[in-house]
Amino acid sequence: MKGTFYIDSNVFLYPVLYNELKESETAREILSKIEGKDIQAYASTLTWDEVSYVVELTLGKTDAIEVGKKFLNFPFLRFISVDDEIIRRSQVIREKYNLNPRDSIHLSCAIERNISEIITDDPDFEGIKEIKRIPITK
Repeated sequence: MKGTFYIDSNVFLYPVLYNELKESETAREILSKIEGKDIQAYASTLTWDEVSYVVELTLGKTDAIEVGKKFLNFPFLRFISVDDEIIRRSQVIREKYNLNPRDSIHLSCAIERNISEIITDDPDFEGIKEIKRIPITK
């Protein structure tokens, strides 16, 4: 795996919440490739919210704060800010593909940086012409 990818929140959540799953091992490999600069990785600033929120619901606020801090300091992960242009594009994407608002924002962020592949297990990204879904689950 080489290139530039948009990274969805489940890549960060699998190793924290579901350590026993095979997907967690694959997610750790992807994170290692980011850390080793083998791939260029982008995520939306919204992803911090998703990761923090899910960890807080599952493990509690203390763990969520710690995981959020690690996420923000993850080596070589680049962040795409959600601004008014991205939100306006998200609205058009939502209407076109009937995606939920968060997925529309993720796709809009990827388009903003000309990223054509997303690493995610979210099947909602399947069949969208602007981006190719690379599943974590093999």
